[in-house]
Amino acid sequence: MYQELEQDYLLPRGAAEAYRRDGHILLPGVAPAAVVAGFRPRLRGIVREVYSRRSHVGRAEDYSSLFQQVTNVWRHDEEMRSVIFARRFARLAAELMGVRGVRLYHDQALFKPPGGKATPWHQDQIYWPLDTSNTITMWMPLMDVSVETGTMQFATGSHRDGSLIPKSISEQAGMEFQELVRERNFSVATYSLHAGDATFHSGWTVHAAHANTGKEPREVLTIIYFEDGAKIVQPDSKYRQVDMEAFHPGQKPGDAAASALNPLLYRE
Repeated sequence: MYQELEQDYLLPRGAAEAYRRDGHILLPGVAPAAVVAGFRPRLRGIVREVYSRRSHVGRAEDYSSLFQQVTNVWRHDEEMRSVIFARRFARLAAELMGVRGVRLYHDQALFKPPGGKATPWHQDQIYWPLDTSNTITMWMPLMDVSVETGTMQFATGSHRDGSLIPKSISEQAGMEFQELVRERNFSVATYSLHAGDATFHSGWTVHAAHANTGKEPREVLTIIYFEDGAKIVQPDSKYRQVDMEAFHPGQKPGDAAASALNPLLYRE
């Protein structure tokens, strides 16, 4: 549907090395502004529809004070499926991680309303029952975002040691992560983005998002990828158990993570 998203994005020289060193990177213009303007109304509509039915797919915890979250938007219609499955995005994920192929873990619409609280520091991969550290999230705003409207911040290099505090997102865990960032003297990177720019971060990178002090919702699309060939591990927490059941239906520990919800999106 969006032919531009099937065309390759030329990764700047040194970008993959910088990503692997730092655990995060900003790439400008990953999606052309006209493309974002094209699918933005449909994504907004899906969020409205899902929340009006009170049937959004979320985690076990309630994040309503932080953001509105709709998971696996691609299952709602063909337009958003063409965006989520775009070769352009998946190839970038594979190139940054240095792997031959990637599968979809899931996507999310993350809309932080005006007055939405800051998202506490956390690591994404504590949720994911996978045997690989080759996981990556693309975080793409549908609008210009800044510190005032809820952009992301990353603890540079924090991905190198894997799980640091095995706790799900909460204010208490966020304070523990914040203290860890201070103790380990991680430098913190904050990016301002235009619509269609994207940050990519590792599943183990400690990160947070600022509060939205603006007057409009902060609208973001995220897509999570993992290395093709990864296997499911025995869940060691309730939230990993929830993810295994929700995002790897019919599968069990030891299986290749390749359910119908984890399509192969790119292979070189």
